[in-house]
Amino acid sequence: MSMQIQSKRLTIPDITNRKGGEKIVCLTAYTTPVAALLDPHVDLLLVGDSVGMVLHGLPSTIGVTLDMMILHGKAVMRGASHAVVVVDLPFGSYEQSPEMAHNSAVRLMCETGCQAVKVESGKGIANTIAFLVDRGIPVVGHIGLRPQATNVEGGFKAKGRSAAERERIIADAVAADEAGAFAIVVEGVATDLANEITKLVKVPTIGIGASPQCDGQILVTDDMLGLFDWTPKFVRRYGNLRETISSAVAAYASDVRSGQFPGQAELYTLRVEAASA
Repeated sequence: MSMQIQSKRLTIPDITNRKGGEKIVCLTAYTTPVAALLDPHVDLLLVGDSVGMVLHGLPSTIGVTLDMMILHGKAVMRGASHAVVVVDLPFGSYEQSPEMAHNSAVRLMCETGCQAVKVESGKGIANTIAFLVDRGIPVVGHIGLRPQATNVEGGFKAKGRSAAERERIIADAVAADEAGAFAIVVEGVATDLANEITKLVKVPTIGIGASPQCDGQILVTDDMLGLFDWTPKFVRRYGNLRETISSAVAAYASDVRSGQFPGQAELYTLRVEAASA
C-alpha cells in the first residue's frame, strides 16, 4: 500500500534560527485555495487583519473581528501544510490587558490550529507579549507603521523620519525582542532605521516597506499579484491578475451573450442504454 509523504511543517525555532541567515519568505493568505498555492514557496503565511480591506471592502483594519480572523485562519490552515501560519489578533481583542490577549489568543489557536499570533507592538504591549509567551503562545511583534493605530496617527504614513519617532520605534523593537517575540514585522520605516533595528534585536526582522537587510520580507499577496489599481510604494507587482481576470470575465460575458457558451463540449447528452434480450 502506497503512502503519500507530506513535507514537515516548519516550526517557530526554524524561523527564529534564520536570524542573519537564509531570508524568510512571507506572504498573506486568507483562503484555502490561495494558501495551497503559496504554501510550497513560503516559510510563513500571515492571516493578516488586512483581510478586512482586501476581501471585505473595509476602509481600514479597525472593523475586523476575532470571529473573522478565526474564520479565515481555519481556511488557511486547510490549505497549508509546510509554512508556519500566524494569525493577527485584531483591534480590540488584546489591548485592554494581558489576560484579555491570552483569552483571545487561546481561542484563535485552539479553533484554527495556527502556530502563532501577531500583535501590533505599541506602548505597553511588551508586557502582553511576555505574558503570552510565558504561557506557551508564540508571538510576532509589529512595529513602525501600525495599521490598527491609523486613527491616532492620521492615516498610513511612513515612520521613523524624525528623531522622536526613531527613538520610539527602536524602543518598541527592543521591548518586543526582550519580551520574547520570535520575530518582528518592521513596516513602513526609513531604510537606515530598519537596518539599525535588524542589527539591534536578537530575533528575525520581517520587512514590509523597510529594507532588504531585514531577515525576511512580507507583502500582501493581492497587492503583489496586481489585483488592485493602486498599491503602496513598497510593493513590487509580480503579476497583473486584475487585467487577467477582467479579460477572462469579458470573454465569458461575450460568449454567453452571443450564445457560444455553453457549447457542445460543456453539455450533457442522454445516455442510451442497450435493450435487454
